[in-house]
Amino acid sequence: MNLDVLAPLPGRALPLADVPDPVFAQAMVGPGCAIDPPRGAVEAVAPVAGKIVKLHPHAYVVVGEDGRGVLVHLGLDTVQLKGEGFRLLAEEGADVEAGTPVVAWDTAAVEAGGRSPVCPVIALDAAPEALGGLVTSGEVVAGATLFTWE
Repeated sequence: MNLDVLAPLPGRALPLADVPDPVFAQAMVGPGCAIDPPRGAVEAVAPVAGKIVKLHPHAYVVVGEDGRGVLVHLGLDTVQLKGEGFRLLAEEGADVEAGTPVVAWDTAAVEAGGRSPVCPVIALDAAPEALGGLVTSGEVVAGATLFTWE
């Protein structure tokens, strides 16, 4: 069964290889793509329907009923901010629909602090060939399909 993974936030789509972090750029966490969000206040939403199994201010994982999980990482090295500039809009363990707001954050503040606001969107435990229609360029809107997990 195919799973459409939606853009969790608006911005410019990028291939993972262009993410300025070797762990994501080399797809060590898994395949996917990234979004360079607009600067300012941004709400990040659930990329798929399912359960929020991990929720940190800077990252979250939503696992669908079929067991496939998607990681959304809000910026790079943002764990060092210890939640500053992020506001949780959902709770770990909550069931969400695709498009449900999960975290609000200030991308301009992240960038002003010397960190990249680029957001990798990763299909956890997926084979690279399982992802189709990967959007890796151009502008995307939150809720648009980023890739299909076959």
